Amino acid sequence: MLKLFRKVRHEVKKKFDQISNERLKSNLLQAVPFWIASLITGLFAVLYTKLFVLAEAGTSFIVSHNHLLLFLFSPLCFFIGWILVERFAKYARGSGIPQVIAAVELSTPRYHNRIKKLLSLRIIFIKILSSLFMALGGGVVGREGPTIQVAGSVFKKINEWLPEWWPKISKRNMIMAGAGAGLAAAFNTPLGGIVFTVEELTRTHINFFKTALFSAIIISGLTAQSLLGPYLYLGYPDVNNLSGWIFLAVIIVAVIAGLAGSIMSRIILFLFKWKKTFNSRYKHILYVTGCAVILVAVSFFINERALGSGKEIMTSTLFTHEKFLPWYMPILRIGGSILSFSTGAAGGIFAPALAAGSSVGSVIASWFHFSEANTNLLILAGMVGLLTGVTRTPFTSAILVLEMTDRHSVIFHLMLAGLVAGMAAYIVDRHSFYDRLKVQYMQELHKEEEVKEEVTPALAG
Repeated sequence: MLKLFRKVRHEVKKKFDQISNERLKSNLLQAVPFWIASLITGLFAVLYTKLFVLAEAGTSFIVSHNHLLLFLFSPLCFFIGWILVERFAKYARGSGIPQVIAAVELSTPRYHNRIKKLLSLRIIFIKILSSLFMALGGGVVGREGPTIQVAGSVFKKINEWLPEWWPKISKRNMIMAGAGAGLAAAFNTPLGGIVFTVEELTRTHINFFKTALFSAIIISGLTAQSLLGPYLYLGYPDVNNLSGWIFLAVIIVAVIAGLAGSIMSRIILFLFKWKKTFNSRYKHILYVTGCAVILVAVSFFINERALGSGKEIMTSTLFTHEKFLPWYMPILRIGGSILSFSTGAAGGIFAPALAAGSSVGSVIASWFHFSEANTNLLILAGMVGLLTGVTRTPFTSAILVLEMTDRHSVIFHLMLAGLVAGMAAYIVDRHSFYDRLKVQYMQELHKEEEVKEEVTPALAG
Protein backbone atom coordinates (compact mmCIF):
# COMPACT_ATOMS: atom_id res chain seq x y z
CA MET A 1 0.00 0.00 0.00
CA LEU A 2 2.83 2.36 0.90
CA LYS A 3 4.65 1.53 -2.37
CA LEU A 4 1.49 2.24 -4.34
CA PHE A 5 1.05 5.60 -2.62
CA ARG A 6 4.69 6.58 -3.36
CA LYS A 7 4.27 5.56 -6.99
CA VAL A 8 1.10 7.63 -7.38
CA ARG A 9 2.75 10.61 -5.69
CA HIS A 10 5.76 10.30 -8.02
CA GLU A 11 3.53 10.22 -11.10
CA VAL A 12 1.47 13.19 -9.90
CA LYS A 13 4.64 15.21 -9.21
CA LYS A 14 6.06 14.28 -12.60
CA LYS A 15 2.87 15.34 -14.35
CA PHE A 16 2.70 18.60 -12.38
CA ASP A 17 6.31 19.46 -13.26
CA GLN A 18 5.59 18.72 -16.90
CA ILE A 19 2.54 21.02 -16.89
CA SER A 20 4.48 23.76 -15.10
CA ASN A 21 7.34 23.59 -17.60
CA GLU A 22 4.92 23.72 -20.53
CA ARG A 23 3.12 26.71 -19.02
CA LEU A 24 6.44 28.47 -18.36
CA LYS A 25 7.53 27.82 -21.94
CA SER A 26 4.21 29.09 -23.30
CA ASN A 27 4.32 32.26 -21.18
CA LEU A 28 7.90 32.93 -22.25
CA LEU A 29 7.08 32.45 -25.92
CA GLN A 30 4.11 34.81 -25.58
CA ALA A 31 6.28 37.46 -23.93
CA VAL A 32 9.09 37.40 -26.52
CA PRO A 33 7.09 39.17 -29.32
CA PHE A 34 6.21 42.00 -26.91
CA TRP A 35 9.88 42.38 -25.98
CA ILE A 36 11.08 42.42 -29.59
CA ALA A 37 8.37 44.89 -30.68
CA SER A 38 9.14 47.12 -27.68
CA LEU A 39 12.83 47.22 -28.54
CA ILE A 40 12.06 48.16 -32.15
CA THR A 41 9.56 50.79 -30.97
CA GLY A 42 12.18 52.36 -28.73
CA LEU A 43 14.63 52.56 -31.64
CA PHE A 44 12.00 54.09 -33.91
CA ALA A 45 11.09 56.64 -31.21
CA VAL A 46 14.72 57.70 -30.80
CA LEU A 47 15.33 58.02 -34.54
CA TYR A 48 12.07 59.91 -35.00
CA THR A 49 12.90 62.28 -32.14
CA LYS A 50 16.31 63.14 -33.57
CA LEU A 51 14.89 63.70 -37.07
CA PHE A 52 12.06 65.86 -35.69
CA VAL A 53 14.50 68.01 -33.73
CA LEU A 54 16.57 68.49 -36.89
CA ALA A 55 13.45 69.45 -38.86
CA GLU A 56 12.44 72.09 -36.30
CA ALA A 57 16.04 73.34 -36.18
CA GLY A 58 15.85 73.79 -39.95
CA THR A 59 12.81 76.02 -39.55
CA SER A 60 14.54 78.06 -36.86
CA PHE A 61 17.58 78.48 -39.12
CA ILE A 62 15.44 79.88 -41.95
CA VAL A 63 13.57 82.21 -39.59
CA SER A 64 16.79 83.60 -38.14
CA HIS A 65 18.49 84.10 -41.52
CA ASN A 66 15.69 85.05 -43.90
CA HIS A 67 12.15 84.78 -42.59
CA LEU A 68 10.71 85.71 -45.99
CA LEU A 69 11.95 82.42 -47.46
CA LEU A 70 9.28 80.64 -45.44
CA PHE A 71 6.60 82.12 -47.72
CA LEU A 72 7.98 79.82 -50.42
CA PHE A 73 9.44 77.03 -48.32
CA SER A 74 6.50 76.33 -45.98
CA PRO A 75 3.82 75.92 -48.69
CA LEU A 76 6.14 73.48 -50.48
CA CYS A 77 6.71 71.46 -47.29
CA PHE A 78 3.00 71.49 -46.42
CA PHE A 79 2.16 70.33 -49.94
CA ILE A 80 4.69 67.46 -49.82
CA GLY A 81 3.44 66.43 -46.37
CA TRP A 82 -0.14 66.39 -47.62
CA ILE A 83 0.48 64.67 -50.98
CA LEU A 84 2.49 61.87 -49.35
CA VAL A 85 -0.52 60.99 -47.22
CA GLU A 86 -3.07 61.58 -49.99
CA ARG A 87 -1.26 59.41 -52.56
CA PHE A 88 0.32 56.63 -50.53
CA ALA A 89 -1.39 56.18 -47.14
CA LYS A 90 -4.43 58.32 -46.42
CA TYR A 91 -4.90 56.78 -42.97
CA ALA A 92 -1.49 58.14 -41.98
CA ARG A 93 -2.97 61.62 -41.73
CA GLY A 94 -3.28 63.54 -38.51
CA SER A 95 -2.24 62.37 -35.08
CA GLY A 96 -2.52 58.60 -35.42
CA ILE A 97 -4.20 58.01 -32.07
CA PRO A 98 -7.76 57.78 -33.51
CA GLN A 99 -6.47 55.22 -36.02
CA VAL A 100 -5.05 53.11 -33.20
CA ILE A 101 -8.31 53.35 -31.23
CA ALA A 102 -10.23 52.24 -34.35
CA ALA A 103 -7.78 49.37 -34.91
CA VAL A 104 -8.30 48.17 -31.34
CA GLU A 105 -12.08 48.09 -31.86
CA LEU A 106 -11.71 46.31 -35.21
CA SER A 107 -9.26 43.69 -33.92
CA THR A 108 -11.06 40.60 -35.21
CA PRO A 109 -10.23 38.32 -38.19
CA ARG A 110 -13.30 39.68 -39.98
CA TYR A 111 -11.79 43.18 -40.20
CA HIS A 112 -8.21 42.18 -40.99
CA ASN A 113 -8.12 44.22 -44.21
CA ARG A 114 -9.43 47.32 -42.45
CA ILE A 115 -6.81 47.13 -39.71
CA LYS A 116 -4.12 46.75 -42.38
CA LYS A 117 -5.06 50.18 -43.72
CA LEU A 118 -4.70 51.73 -40.27
CA LEU A 119 -1.49 50.03 -39.13
CA SER A 120 1.21 48.85 -41.52
CA LEU A 121 4.82 49.29 -42.61
CA ARG A 122 3.68 51.80 -45.22
CA ILE A 123 1.91 53.79 -42.50
CA ILE A 124 5.16 53.93 -40.49
CA PHE A 125 7.19 55.30 -43.40
CA ILE A 126 4.61 57.82 -44.65
CA LYS A 127 3.67 58.92 -41.12
CA ILE A 128 7.22 59.82 -40.20
CA LEU A 129 8.11 61.38 -43.55
CA SER A 130 4.95 63.49 -43.84
CA SER A 131 5.18 64.83 -40.28
CA LEU A 132 8.85 65.69 -40.78
CA PHE A 133 8.01 67.81 -43.81
CA MET A 134 5.28 69.54 -41.81
CA ALA A 135 7.74 70.25 -38.97
CA LEU A 136 10.36 71.48 -41.46
CA GLY A 137 7.78 73.89 -42.88
CA GLY A 138 7.03 75.30 -39.43
CA GLY A 139 3.79 73.37 -38.95
CA VAL A 140 2.29 73.32 -35.47
CA VAL A 141 2.51 69.55 -35.13
CA GLY A 142 4.08 67.08 -32.72
CA ARG A 143 5.65 63.64 -32.97
CA GLU A 144 4.00 61.96 -29.97
CA GLY A 145 0.69 60.90 -31.57
CA PRO A 146 2.48 59.67 -34.71
CA THR A 147 4.84 57.65 -32.51
CA ILE A 148 1.81 55.85 -31.06
CA GLN A 149 0.57 54.86 -34.54
CA VAL A 150 4.11 53.81 -35.52
CA ALA A 151 4.35 51.67 -32.38
CA GLY A 152 0.93 50.13 -32.97
CA SER A 153 2.04 49.22 -36.50
CA VAL A 154 5.28 47.66 -35.23
CA PHE A 155 3.46 45.51 -32.66
CA LYS A 156 0.83 44.46 -35.22
CA LYS A 157 3.47 43.39 -37.76
CA ILE A 158 5.44 41.39 -35.18
CA ASN A 159 2.19 39.63 -34.27
CA GLU A 160 1.54 38.79 -37.94
CA TRP A 161 5.06 37.49 -38.52
CA LEU A 162 4.81 34.85 -35.78
CA PRO A 163 4.98 31.28 -37.15
CA GLU A 164 1.95 28.98 -37.00
CA TRP A 165 3.36 26.89 -34.14
CA TRP A 166 3.86 29.94 -31.90
CA PRO A 167 1.37 30.36 -29.01
CA LYS A 168 -1.44 32.62 -30.18
CA ILE A 169 -1.40 36.22 -28.96
CA SER A 170 -4.35 38.58 -29.06
CA LYS A 171 -3.85 41.17 -31.80
CA ARG A 172 -5.89 43.63 -29.74
CA ASN A 173 -3.57 43.25 -26.75
CA MET A 174 -0.52 43.66 -28.98
CA ILE A 175 -1.85 46.91 -30.48
CA MET A 176 -2.84 48.32 -27.08
CA ALA A 177 0.54 47.46 -25.59
CA GLY A 178 2.20 49.05 -28.63
CA ALA A 179 0.28 52.29 -28.14
CA GLY A 180 1.33 52.51 -24.49
CA ALA A 181 4.93 51.70 -25.39
CA GLY A 182 4.90 54.37 -28.10
CA LEU A 183 3.69 57.10 -25.75
CA ALA A 184 6.14 56.05 -23.05
CA ALA A 185 9.06 56.19 -25.49
CA ALA A 186 7.96 59.49 -27.05
CA PHE A 187 7.56 61.42 -23.79
CA ASN A 188 9.75 59.27 -21.51
CA THR A 189 6.65 58.80 -19.34
CA PRO A 190 6.06 55.11 -18.49
CA LEU A 191 3.17 55.77 -16.09
CA GLY A 192 1.57 58.00 -18.71
CA GLY A 193 1.78 55.15 -21.21
CA ILE A 194 0.04 52.77 -18.83
CA VAL A 195 -2.69 55.22 -17.83
CA PHE A 196 -3.25 56.24 -21.47
CA THR A 197 -3.71 52.61 -22.50
CA VAL A 198 -6.20 51.92 -19.74
CA GLU A 199 -8.09 55.23 -19.93
CA GLU A 200 -8.23 55.73 -23.71
CA LEU A 201 -7.78 52.41 -25.49
CA THR A 202 -9.39 49.64 -23.48
CA ARG A 203 -12.64 48.91 -21.76
CA THR A 204 -11.40 45.51 -20.51
CA HIS A 205 -9.74 44.78 -17.18
CA ILE A 206 -6.01 45.36 -17.22
CA ASN A 207 -5.35 41.96 -15.62
CA PHE A 208 -5.85 40.32 -18.99
CA PHE A 209 -2.64 41.79 -20.38
CA LYS A 210 -0.95 43.72 -17.58
CA THR A 211 2.34 41.80 -17.74
CA ALA A 212 2.66 42.29 -21.49
CA LEU A 213 1.72 45.96 -21.21
CA PHE A 214 4.15 46.68 -18.38
CA SER A 215 7.04 44.84 -20.03
CA ALA A 216 6.39 46.54 -23.39
CA ILE A 217 6.43 50.01 -21.82
CA ILE A 218 9.52 49.27 -19.73
CA ILE A 219 11.56 47.89 -22.64
CA SER A 220 10.62 50.63 -25.11
CA GLY A 221 11.24 53.30 -22.48
CA LEU A 222 14.61 51.83 -21.46
CA THR A 223 15.64 51.58 -25.11
CA ALA A 224 14.86 55.25 -25.65
CA GLN A 225 16.58 56.22 -22.38
CA SER A 226 19.73 54.23 -23.18
CA LEU A 227 20.16 56.23 -26.40
CA LEU A 228 18.79 59.64 -25.36
CA GLY A 229 19.67 59.53 -21.65
CA PRO A 230 17.33 59.59 -18.61
CA TYR A 231 15.88 62.95 -19.49
CA LEU A 232 12.72 64.75 -18.44
CA TYR A 233 10.66 66.00 -21.37
CA LEU A 234 10.52 69.45 -19.77
CA GLY A 235 12.54 69.68 -16.55
CA TYR A 236 12.08 70.72 -12.92
CA PRO A 237 10.00 73.90 -12.65
CA ASP A 238 9.85 75.68 -9.30
CA VAL A 239 6.47 75.11 -7.64
CA ASN A 240 7.50 75.72 -4.04
CA ASN A 241 5.83 78.18 -1.66
CA LEU A 242 2.52 78.21 -3.48
CA SER A 243 -0.28 80.45 -2.28
CA GLY A 244 -3.06 78.72 -0.37
CA TRP A 245 -5.76 80.08 -2.68
CA ILE A 246 -4.00 78.96 -5.87
CA PHE A 247 -6.60 76.20 -6.26
CA LEU A 248 -9.09 78.87 -7.35
CA ALA A 249 -6.74 80.11 -10.07
CA VAL A 250 -6.13 76.50 -11.18
CA ILE A 251 -9.90 76.06 -11.62
CA ILE A 252 -10.16 79.25 -13.72
CA VAL A 253 -7.26 78.18 -15.96
CA ALA A 254 -8.68 74.66 -16.30
CA VAL A 255 -12.11 75.94 -17.37
CA ILE A 256 -10.67 78.28 -20.01
CA ALA A 257 -8.13 75.72 -21.27
CA GLY A 258 -10.70 72.91 -21.38
CA LEU A 259 -13.15 75.05 -23.36
CA ALA A 260 -10.34 76.17 -25.70
CA GLY A 261 -9.23 72.60 -26.37
CA SER A 262 -12.76 71.44 -27.12
CA ILE A 263 -13.52 74.45 -29.34
CA MET A 264 -10.28 73.89 -31.26
CA SER A 265 -11.28 70.28 -31.84
CA ARG A 266 -14.73 71.27 -33.07
CA ILE A 267 -13.26 73.77 -35.54
CA ILE A 268 -10.88 71.17 -36.96
CA LEU A 269 -13.73 68.66 -37.32
CA PHE A 270 -15.83 71.31 -39.08
CA LEU A 271 -12.99 72.00 -41.51
CA PHE A 272 -12.62 68.28 -42.22
CA LYS A 273 -16.33 68.10 -43.00
CA TRP A 274 -16.14 71.19 -45.20
CA LYS A 275 -13.17 69.81 -47.12
CA LYS A 276 -15.19 66.73 -48.06
CA THR A 277 -17.27 69.01 -50.29
CA PHE A 278 -14.19 69.79 -52.42
CA ASN A 279 -14.81 68.28 -55.85
CA SER A 280 -11.27 68.52 -57.17
CA ARG A 281 -7.73 67.96 -55.96
CA TYR A 282 -6.81 71.53 -56.88
CA LYS A 283 -9.07 72.83 -54.11
CA HIS A 284 -7.21 70.67 -51.61
CA ILE A 285 -3.87 71.94 -52.90
CA LEU A 286 -5.12 75.52 -52.64
CA TYR A 287 -6.31 74.91 -49.08
CA VAL A 288 -3.01 73.34 -47.96
CA THR A 289 -1.03 76.16 -49.57
CA GLY A 290 -3.29 78.77 -48.00
CA CYS A 291 -2.84 77.27 -44.52
CA ALA A 292 0.94 77.41 -44.90
CA VAL A 293 0.92 81.01 -46.17
CA ILE A 294 -1.39 82.19 -43.37
CA LEU A 295 0.75 80.50 -40.71
CA VAL A 296 3.96 82.02 -42.10
CA ALA A 297 2.31 85.46 -42.39
CA VAL A 298 1.24 85.29 -38.74
CA SER A 299 4.77 84.34 -37.69
CA PHE A 300 6.29 87.11 -39.82
CA PHE A 301 3.97 90.00 -38.95
CA ILE A 302 2.91 89.10 -35.40
CA ASN A 303 5.13 86.59 -33.60
CA GLU A 304 7.46 83.87 -34.86
CA ARG A 305 6.49 81.69 -31.88
CA ALA A 306 3.38 80.77 -33.83
CA LEU A 307 5.53 78.19 -35.64
CA GLY A 308 6.58 74.73 -34.51
CA SER A 309 5.44 72.24 -31.90
CA GLY A 310 5.77 74.83 -29.12
CA LYS A 311 8.18 73.06 -26.77
CA GLU A 312 10.32 76.21 -26.65
CA ILE A 313 7.31 78.14 -25.29
CA MET A 314 6.85 75.61 -22.49
CA THR A 315 10.51 75.58 -21.48
CA SER A 316 11.00 79.36 -21.66
CA THR A 317 7.92 80.18 -19.58
CA LEU A 318 8.72 77.51 -17.00
CA PHE A 319 12.48 78.02 -16.64
CA THR A 320 13.24 81.67 -17.40
CA HIS A 321 12.12 84.97 -15.93
CA GLU A 322 10.06 85.64 -19.08
CA LYS A 323 6.96 84.08 -17.55
CA PHE A 324 4.27 86.16 -19.15
CA LEU A 325 3.29 85.81 -22.79
CA PRO A 326 1.29 88.38 -24.80
CA TRP A 327 -2.48 88.02 -24.58
CA TYR A 328 -2.81 86.82 -28.17
CA MET A 329 -0.36 83.89 -27.88
CA PRO A 330 -3.01 81.24 -27.02
CA ILE A 331 -4.97 82.36 -30.10
CA LEU A 332 -1.87 82.03 -32.30
CA ARG A 333 -0.99 78.61 -30.93
CA ILE A 334 -4.53 77.26 -31.25
CA GLY A 335 -4.91 78.82 -34.69
CA GLY A 336 -1.62 77.27 -35.78
CA SER A 337 -2.80 73.84 -34.68
CA ILE A 338 -6.04 74.29 -36.61
CA LEU A 339 -4.22 75.35 -39.78
CA SER A 340 -1.63 72.57 -39.57
CA PHE A 341 -3.87 69.69 -38.51
CA SER A 342 -6.69 70.45 -40.93
CA THR A 343 -4.37 70.11 -43.96
CA GLY A 344 -4.68 66.33 -43.73
CA ALA A 345 -0.93 65.76 -43.51
CA ALA A 346 0.59 63.71 -40.70
CA GLY A 347 1.39 65.33 -37.37
CA GLY A 348 0.46 65.01 -33.73
CA ILE A 349 -1.62 67.34 -31.60
CA PHE A 350 -0.28 66.30 -28.16
CA ALA A 351 2.69 68.68 -27.96
CA PRO A 352 0.91 71.62 -29.67
CA ALA A 353 -1.98 71.22 -27.22
CA LEU A 354 0.44 71.28 -24.28
CA ALA A 355 2.12 74.40 -25.68
CA ALA A 356 -1.22 76.16 -26.24
CA GLY A 357 -2.29 75.22 -22.71
CA SER A 358 0.93 76.59 -21.25
CA SER A 359 0.30 79.90 -23.01
CA VAL A 360 -3.21 80.03 -21.48
CA GLY A 361 -1.76 79.58 -17.99
CA SER A 362 0.95 82.17 -18.63
CA VAL A 363 -1.48 84.82 -19.89
CA ILE A 364 -3.91 84.36 -16.99
CA ALA A 365 -1.03 84.52 -14.49
CA SER A 366 0.09 87.79 -16.09
CA TRP A 367 -3.30 89.37 -15.44
CA PHE A 368 -2.74 89.04 -11.68
CA HIS A 369 1.06 89.36 -11.63
CA PHE A 370 1.49 86.07 -9.80
CA SER A 371 4.79 84.94 -8.35
CA GLU A 372 7.05 82.66 -10.41
CA ALA A 373 6.01 79.53 -8.48
CA ASN A 374 2.28 80.30 -8.81
CA THR A 375 2.76 81.12 -12.50
CA ASN A 376 4.58 77.82 -13.10
CA LEU A 377 1.71 75.93 -11.53
CA LEU A 378 -0.85 77.72 -13.72
CA ILE A 379 1.24 76.94 -16.80
CA LEU A 380 1.22 73.25 -15.87
CA ALA A 381 -2.51 73.41 -15.13
CA GLY A 382 -3.12 75.00 -18.52
CA MET A 383 -1.18 72.18 -20.20
CA VAL A 384 -3.28 69.54 -18.44
CA GLY A 385 -6.50 71.45 -19.10
CA LEU A 386 -6.12 72.01 -22.83
CA LEU A 387 -4.87 68.48 -23.48
CA THR A 388 -7.86 67.17 -21.53
CA GLY A 389 -10.16 69.37 -23.61
CA VAL A 390 -8.90 67.61 -26.72
CA THR A 391 -8.51 64.03 -25.48
CA ARG A 392 -10.99 63.85 -22.54
CA THR A 393 -8.43 61.80 -20.62
CA PRO A 394 -7.86 63.88 -17.45
CA PHE A 395 -5.77 61.32 -15.60
CA THR A 396 -3.52 60.64 -18.60
CA SER A 397 -3.00 64.39 -19.07
CA ALA A 398 -2.20 64.93 -15.40
CA ILE A 399 0.19 61.97 -15.21
CA LEU A 400 1.97 63.00 -18.42
CA VAL A 401 2.64 66.53 -17.16
CA LEU A 402 3.61 65.15 -13.76
CA GLU A 403 6.20 62.81 -15.29
CA MET A 404 7.50 65.49 -17.68
CA THR A 405 8.33 67.75 -14.72
CA ASP A 406 8.76 65.37 -11.76
CA ARG A 407 6.67 67.69 -9.58
CA HIS A 408 4.82 65.18 -7.40
CA SER A 409 3.96 67.83 -4.84
CA VAL A 410 1.34 69.32 -7.20
CA ILE A 411 -0.32 66.08 -8.31
CA PHE A 412 -3.64 67.12 -6.71
CA HIS A 413 -3.54 70.49 -8.46
CA LEU A 414 -2.95 68.78 -11.82
CA MET A 415 -5.67 66.19 -11.28
CA LEU A 416 -8.07 68.97 -10.29
CA ALA A 417 -7.18 70.81 -13.51
CA GLY A 418 -7.86 67.68 -15.56
CA LEU A 419 -11.22 66.97 -13.95
CA VAL A 420 -12.45 70.57 -14.20
CA ALA A 421 -11.24 70.90 -17.81
CA GLY A 422 -13.02 67.67 -18.74
CA MET A 423 -16.30 68.97 -17.34
CA ALA A 424 -15.87 72.32 -19.10
CA ALA A 425 -15.07 70.64 -22.43
CA TYR A 426 -18.23 68.55 -22.09
CA ILE A 427 -20.25 71.75 -22.53
CA VAL A 428 -18.88 72.16 -26.06
CA ASP A 429 -18.90 68.51 -27.12
CA ARG A 430 -19.84 65.34 -25.29
CA HIS A 431 -17.21 63.34 -27.17
CA SER A 432 -13.46 63.71 -27.52
CA PHE A 433 -11.64 64.78 -30.64
CA TYR A 434 -10.19 61.28 -31.00
CA ASP A 435 -13.57 59.61 -30.63
CA ARG A 436 -15.02 61.79 -33.39
CA LEU A 437 -12.11 61.01 -35.72
CA LYS A 438 -12.24 57.31 -34.87
CA VAL A 439 -15.87 57.18 -35.99
CA GLN A 440 -14.96 58.99 -39.21
CA TYR A 441 -12.16 56.54 -40.00
CA MET A 442 -14.36 53.52 -39.29
CA GLN A 443 -17.10 54.94 -41.54
CA GLU A 444 -14.57 55.54 -44.33
CA LEU A 445 -13.27 52.00 -44.02
CA HIS A 446 -16.80 50.62 -44.08
CA LYS A 447 -17.67 52.57 -47.24
CA GLU A 448 -14.48 51.40 -48.95
CA GLU A 449 -15.35 47.78 -48.18
CA GLU A 450 -18.88 48.28 -49.51
CA VAL A 451 -17.55 49.76 -52.76
CA LYS A 452 -15.07 46.91 -53.07
CA GLU A 453 -17.81 44.32 -52.59
CA GLU A 454 -19.93 46.02 -55.27
CA VAL A 455 -17.09 46.37 -57.77
CA THR A 456 -15.75 42.82 -57.46
CA PRO A 457 -18.92 41.03 -58.72
CA ALA A 458 -19.21 43.61 -61.50
CA LEU A 459 -15.66 42.85 -62.64
CA ALA A 460 -16.32 39.14 -62.41
CA GLY A 461 -19.42 39.53 -64.56
